Amino acid sequence: MKTKAGAILSSIRIDRSQDRKISVQLYMGLRDIILSGGLKGGERLPATRTLASEIGVSRTTALDAVSRLISEGLLESRIGAGTFVSHTMTGRTPVKPRSAGTVSERQPRLSPSTIRAKKLFAERRRLPHKSQAFVTALPALNAFPMAQWARLSARHLRADRDAVMGYGNPYGLPRLRAAIATHLNASRGIQCDPEQVFVVGGAQQAFSLIGSMLLGQGEKVWFENPGAIGARNAFISQGADLVPVGVDDEGIIVEEGLAKAPDFRLAFVTPSHQQPLSKILSLARRLALLDAADQADAYIVEDDYDGDFYFGDQPLPTLKSIDTNGRVIYVGTFSKTLFPSLRLGFIVAPASMVDAMSTIFSAALSGVPTWPQAIVTDFIDEGHFATHIRTMRQHYKRRHEILHEQAWQLEAHMQIQRASAGFHTVGLFKDPARDERSFIEAATAAGLTLSGIGRYCLTPIEPKGVVIGYGAASDSEIRQGLDTMAHLFA
Repeated sequence: MKTKAGAILSSIRIDRSQDRKISVQLYMGLRDIILSGGLKGGERLPATRTLASEIGVSRTTALDAVSRLISEGLLESRIGAGTFVSHTMTGRTPVKPRSAGTVSERQPRLSPSTIRAKKLFAERRRLPHKSQAFVTALPALNAFPMAQWARLSARHLRADRDAVMGYGNPYGLPRLRAAIATHLNASRGIQCDPEQVFVVGGAQQAFSLIGSMLLGQGEKVWFENPGAIGARNAFISQGADLVPVGVDDEGIIVEEGLAKAPDFRLAFVTPSHQQPLSKILSLARRLALLDAADQADAYIVEDDYDGDFYFGDQPLPTLKSIDTNGRVIYVGTFSKTLFPSLRLGFIVAPASMVDAMSTIFSAALSGVPTWPQAIVTDFIDEGHFATHIRTMRQHYKRRHEILHEQAWQLEAHMQIQRASAGFHTVGLFKDPARDERSFIEAATAAGLTLSGIGRYCLTPIEPKGVVIGYGAASDSEIRQGLDTMAHLFA
């Protein structure tokens, strides 16, 4: 290829060790040369046979890449004359080629609320995806009854295509809404009609929707400190003014919230298993919180993310079940009770909010995929869900006990708190000078997954420590993980 075009095209390098197809690599190489101005509008390309020979690919590969560029309008094929760069590229400002990972110099114009939110967002790394010690928020995936799930999945994927592949009910599959209402009544003491249940794409979407419905710019939200990062970021994105309210052995300190922001619009709590400190909101505090919300004409978001896995003594009633004035918006998720990739959660709205929420769902949302909802419905109706909950409750209780049986080797450095629900707890440093971040970095290098309590805080608290997940780790991984932590302290 002795022409100018040939010399430029010979600079394309094919990496056969990549997973990306060779024809795609060649197409991208040609496209970048054209867009960067290496070849001008109207300039002729070498024949595909010559191009293939010089670059070291098959002619079929070269034809595939060139045909793709012709279909995109970057190249033009003229019968009897050859292939040319499209004249539409004449006079265009060349686009500087970008390597993977580089950032455009031109920054997007963001709204003032987004600029503010970016500054306030809590650090949120990728959610856990690998079962090991001591990852949090991930259930024991290896204990899930996959055989029953596969059978139900096959049944529904063979069903009527309109039901499987079409647009579903924006509020959620009616059968699933009814099944959720029945389950909540039987297991969580919540009496609600199926019309109060709205199915969403996970709890995170629920928090964003609630925030968009109820919060104006700068309105105050009581937020547990420390508290759940996902909900925190969702409310910040809606322009809320988050008020950090401390947590003690009885849960959120209502008196502190009243002293800081008596005019609050919303309160966010995790009463069944505080995130991340694992405390249970006492009955006295529950009643005080309900009274405070009633006096302020505010609402309470109850995030019951793993309340089904209570393994302590008699569990306290959910906040929703003792709410007599329609102040509590209950949020649940199947990410913990089943598995995260389902991306299924639900909102139980107060009766007074059903009409407004129905309008928003029907006007602005298309609903979540129907067929996973149908599978979950049958999983509940056939009794597999209740059986799975009972099994996992004992599973997490056993893992919790193994954690504490082996915790003696950390006694000089850390106090691991007892939990009564879910699959995480906290370990508090006995040395107040110990730095969370440096300890976590050392743990990560040693193959452990830990998060510092400080990540969950709006304002710093004492003492320092780490969040320890035990649900997704095997018995041996828990023991080995504690051995590793003991060596790190030493």
